[in-house]
Amino acid sequence: MYRRQLRRSFKQLTSSRIWRTRIVFFLGAVLVGLAAVVVAYGSDLSSELFRHLITDKPWLPFIITPLGLMLIIYITRTFFPGAEGSGIPQAIAALHMKRNKGLRYKLLSIRIAIGKALMICLGLASGASIGREGPTIHIAASIAFSLTRFARFPHYDIGRGLILAGSAAGLAGAFNTPLAGIVFAIEELARNFESKTSGTVLTAVIVSGLTALALSGNYSYFGVVETGVQLPSILLVVLVCGVTGGLLGGSFSALLVHAGRRIAPLRQRHPYALAGTIGIVLALVGLASGGQTWGTGYEEAKLALAGNAYIDPAFPFYKLLVTLLSYWTGIPGGIFAPSLSIGAGLGNVLSQWLPIASISTIALLGMAAYFTGVVQTPITAVVIIMEMTGNQNILLPLMATCLIADGISKIISPQPIYRALAEDFMRGLPASDKVERTRLQ
Repeated sequence: MYRRQLRRSFKQLTSSRIWRTRIVFFLGAVLVGLAAVVVAYGSDLSSELFRHLITDKPWLPFIITPLGLMLIIYITRTFFPGAEGSGIPQAIAALHMKRNKGLRYKLLSIRIAIGKALMICLGLASGASIGREGPTIHIAASIAFSLTRFARFPHYDIGRGLILAGSAAGLAGAFNTPLAGIVFAIEELARNFESKTSGTVLTAVIVSGLTALALSGNYSYFGVVETGVQLPSILLVVLVCGVTGGLLGGSFSALLVHAGRRIAPLRQRHPYALAGTIGIVLALVGLASGGQTWGTGYEEAKLALAGNAYIDPAFPFYKLLVTLLSYWTGIPGGIFAPSLSIGAGLGNVLSQWLPIASISTIALLGMAAYFTGVVQTPITAVVIIMEMTGNQNILLPLMATCLIADGISKIISPQPIYRALAEDFMRGLPASDKVERTRLQ
């Protein structure tokens, strides 16, 4: 037995095919980290460009936004079909497509990855309320799955491992949150974690994370947020934030999915008219909000968490509306970052009614509650917010808030948002494509 294992190990160490596979995988993980950094920088520059262009020109968004959205729809439909939306539903759908590798390439490919990155930047340069994190997951999953063209991977890696690994690495690189990337892959994308793929996922997250770290440096997404916990007053804050965030997040999820299904036929028949009309509404809301609703919402979330700046009480509701509208156009764009900003704004508003805790504490709990209410992944919410804010002092209240929000949200929207969107995406595939379409639980 020992000699047999020794011969097997020696064969693996000297096999050119195995080493080629390893090298391709490591290069792919490096490419994922690089892509996450490039998309982040491109997104930031695009948002800054839009704000620079509209400075002292409040009329300009009424031209840039509708025309920009219409242009994105044209480019996506013509050159990058499959790149629309968040991209997480495509990754989930690809995970559930068995024995059909060719169809997976229609959802995960280098062409789609390139188109996704370009259209995200163009969307932010047009003033849409979209995030880059979900699309980064799609880009990373596309890069990882495309590695199968260059090397022969084990069967279990081709089916699930590479998609899961790329997705986890994409989230880790986008937020600089390696633990959250792994947890999200378990909790949302796969809903289970096979032992054979665990090493693949961990390796991809580590390599891509180190690449992003080398390029961007070690940082917390929102900086270090200082909070304090005082019992028993924090219990009331946890309850209020959990219930409010769960109600609002669950309502957002239900609206995005169910109203989106009603809008889908209109988007198919009149895509440019719908995008142009929504673009005008986005410009109106942006003007009414004093420009707070443009882009990802990162700056507004950071101000809310800092607790020392004024946030318009109407901001969470303005941002919720424009995020819904932006998604319904069908342009590539995610809801991660906008959801974080809505939640932080919600917590900032609630802090005016709950003077028993610091504004930063309530904003942090509000962010966690709303984000959980939207995506219904409480463990991911806890881990990602701890890593993004460099704060572990509030772990137990954070966990309790997320569990309350998750329970409330499931009453309003029983099926998680990305599962529902993945089902819609799979339902819209051509009937000629033979694919196993099981209900996503």
